[in-house]
Amino acid sequence: MRMANATLRRRLVVVLVGFFVVFALLIVRLAYLQLIKSPWLTEQAENLWKRNIPVEAMRGTIFDREGQVLAYNGSAATVVVIPSQVKDKQATAAKLAKVLDASTEEILKRIQKRTLLVYLGPKGRRISDDKAKAIRDMRLPGVFITEGGTRLYPNDSLAAQVLGFTGVDNQGLAGVEAEYDKQLKGAPGHISFFANAKGQEMPQQNDQYVPPVNGEDMVLTIDKKIQTFVEREIQNAVAEYNPDSVVGIVANPKTGEILAMANYPTFDPGHWKDYPKESYDRNLAIWKTFEPGSTFKIVTLAAALQEKKVNLKDSFHDPGYYEVAGHKIKCWKAGGHGSESFLEVVENSCNPGFILMGERLGKTTLFDYIKNFGFGQKTGIDLPGEGNGILFKLNKVGPLELATTSFGQGVSVTPIQQVMAVSAVANGGELMKPFVVKEFKDHSTGQILSETKPTVVRRVITPEVAQEIRGALESVVARGSGAKAYQEGFRVAGKTGTAQVVENGRYSGSHYIVSFIGMAPANDPKLVAYIAVDHPRPKGTPVFGSQIAAPIVGRILADSLTYMHVQPSADGLPKKYKYPDITPTVIPDLTGLSKQEASRKMLESSANLRAEMLGNGDTVIAQRPSPGTKVPPGTRILLYLGNKPGDSTEKKAN
Repeated sequence: MRMANATLRRRLVVVLVGFFVVFALLIVRLAYLQLIKSPWLTEQAENLWKRNIPVEAMRGTIFDREGQVLAYNGSAATVVVIPSQVKDKQATAAKLAKVLDASTEEILKRIQKRTLLVYLGPKGRRISDDKAKAIRDMRLPGVFITEGGTRLYPNDSLAAQVLGFTGVDNQGLAGVEAEYDKQLKGAPGHISFFANAKGQEMPQQNDQYVPPVNGEDMVLTIDKKIQTFVEREIQNAVAEYNPDSVVGIVANPKTGEILAMANYPTFDPGHWKDYPKESYDRNLAIWKTFEPGSTFKIVTLAAALQEKKVNLKDSFHDPGYYEVAGHKIKCWKAGGHGSESFLEVVENSCNPGFILMGERLGKTTLFDYIKNFGFGQKTGIDLPGEGNGILFKLNKVGPLELATTSFGQGVSVTPIQQVMAVSAVANGGELMKPFVVKEFKDHSTGQILSETKPTVVRRVITPEVAQEIRGALESVVARGSGAKAYQEGFRVAGKTGTAQVVENGRYSGSHYIVSFIGMAPANDPKLVAYIAVDHPRPKGTPVFGSQIAAPIVGRILADSLTYMHVQPSADGLPKKYKYPDITPTVIPDLTGLSKQEASRKMLESSANLRAEMLGNGDTVIAQRPSPGTKVPPGTRILLYLGNKPGDSTEKKAN
């Protein structure tokens, strides 16, 4: 019996000790959970209870290089519904439908979804302030208003293909909007609230607001003023020639910055859905590939001069054709140009002369230069959708392919490739990488966050050869086929292009792409400009790049250089006028003459200048245009009269 009691006491002690050990372990575990793991457990519980209503970040503003706004975000409200918190779905749908001009059935279908939250799009997205206020005032359970942004383009279609556009969720879909969507869109914020498993808001819990991080502002290399000049000329060309498409580019040849880029057809980025897809889903300036025609001869000339295969003073005879592998390739001029120097070969855009250059170079050397100038590969411009162009494979190049390539037929290039290749001639021989985004800035502080530096891809020719080519191209404009690009005092240099288009496997006899690429001033080019007009339909005008595209580029360069405050120079080549060109006359100095003497001198002028006297007095004290200016015959000259120098009339004239 004693043994049994002792055993029982021992067992009881063991049980008690075990109980206290377990109890102690529970106390330790509870303390661990309450004191050490409490923050983690609280976070896990909150994650289960927390519901977030997104708050959209403001998309960054896009500026031109001078700070002019090209795209920005306007604030707009969006309706968000948490279905589990809507007590009377039918009544709520009816009230919302009335404000949003939507059907009750459409909204009811959305708020009956078994999901955390729904957007009442499209009628509930980007709503007006009045509609947002009306919905807030109704205080409907489960219905929230969140602020978002709507993308606005204040200049309508200006630089549309460069800018691109955004979608319904404010995401970039084209242009720089798509290429730099990550930097522009920022990071969204949210409004947090706590709800139970059924989605019902938990009482005595405070909502939390995490503000969004707004996107970065973007500064483009585009100059709004120069862009306007290009688009004006494209609109005029469309009105006059009714083409299928037009491309225009202006670049800074020293840096690779694109100052203007425009296409026709175009669109309004703010209403892009209203336009045909082909208007907005491609940027012709970087995507379109076509045979360049004679503008490509600049590359052949560069290679021939760099390799010393020709001298511009050497003689060449053009009988009107060049025979290659039993085929006669004709010059564009019937009967040919006869005896001419190689400088005149360039001025006259003489195909036989360029075929000879290609033969002297040989296919390996010529194609090495073509590739070094950037053809057959993307330029790397920071825009989506760039094309590669097409070159003959070297093992497929025979005598005919070498001949046609030398004058720009049989190869396929993009406009941006041509602009960068000629920019290398303009800047002294360096191929630059083009770009359209200059820098990014903090939206709030204006601090520069990142910027694009000019990038030299490679040197393609020496500065001396580049200078020689520029001189030849200035001669093309002053004395040759590019005469209609001539602008007094601005030293325009350039090359025309007229390329037949292949249709159904054959060159069309009526479909041409005419173009002109130019630079100015020729001695130190600040700009390179390019225009290509696809299938112009002129009335009474020959379909040549010299007639259609050259004057467009001339005007763009003159207007742009004037805007940039580049002073005209008298050092360039004088224009060689040919019939039926109008030869300008130099305005004589009439200041200091009596009005009778000035009138007599004007009447004696063979240029038929017309004088208009302004002011009172007997002496010419000022005149406009100023003495020495070259003007067309018949120009009206304003003569300001006074009695002595320095009177009010003279001040007004100046």
